[in-house]
Amino acid sequence: MGETAIQITAMNKFFGKFHALKNINLTVGKGERIVICGPSGSGKSTLIRCINRLEEHQDGSINVLGTELDDNVSHIDLIRREVGMVFQHFNLFPHLTVLENCTLAPILARKTARAEAEGTAMKYLERVHIPEQAMKFPGELSGGQQQRVAIARALCMKPEILLFDEPTSALDPEMISEVLDVMVSLAADGMTMVCVTHEMGFARQVADRVIFMDKGEVVEEGAPDDFFSAPKNDRTQKFLNQILSH
Repeated sequence: MGETAIQITAMNKFFGKFHALKNINLTVGKGERIVICGPSGSGKSTLIRCINRLEEHQDGSINVLGTELDDNVSHIDLIRREVGMVFQHFNLFPHLTVLENCTLAPILARKTARAEAEGTAMKYLERVHIPEQAMKFPGELSGGQQQRVAIARALCMKPEILLFDEPTSALDPEMISEVLDVMVSLAADGMTMVCVTHEMGFARQVADRVIFMDKGEVVEEGAPDDFFSAPKNDRTQKFLNQILSH
């Protein structure tokens, strides 16, 4: 698999007494595209939120790009500069223009000069096919356009890894394909991606590995062809029957 981007070992996560993630072991290679799927409440989003410390794990270890994710604030900052995150509900600043949303983090976190940050932002807005929206505010855009801004914003930090937390689940059906098209394009460029999604067509097309979670555990993982055609676990088969029948 080459160099390792993310190494999770014997990781557990609790919310009070609730055991949300149970003994998670996962290795993601640089340039690998991982899709995580599973029923609602299975721990998928919690898992990827632990990778950039939006959630704190209690046991085990998470190593990202050679840095241990622990209580050391400098380690957390280092990892967050290299790990972009695209959320379900966009999380854009409504009072800032699209361009300002995209330049804020590079200027503040990477100390990038404003002119350079704006040039980079325009490049990535072109990449996601909405450069003409640069001076608008998020509220003036469709959901699909806002999510593409969110992807451009994450790319403006020039991350080594992109995390996607159900990026299409808040979108109307006609807007889903425009976001997935951008994600497919990023995958073709070799971006390391970990994506929580129910879009099984995307998983078949893009993923190197599909991981199925249920009740806080990794139940099954494998190449898309094997995962979809011959799942080994009954829980996986039940989930696929339900989601593919819709």
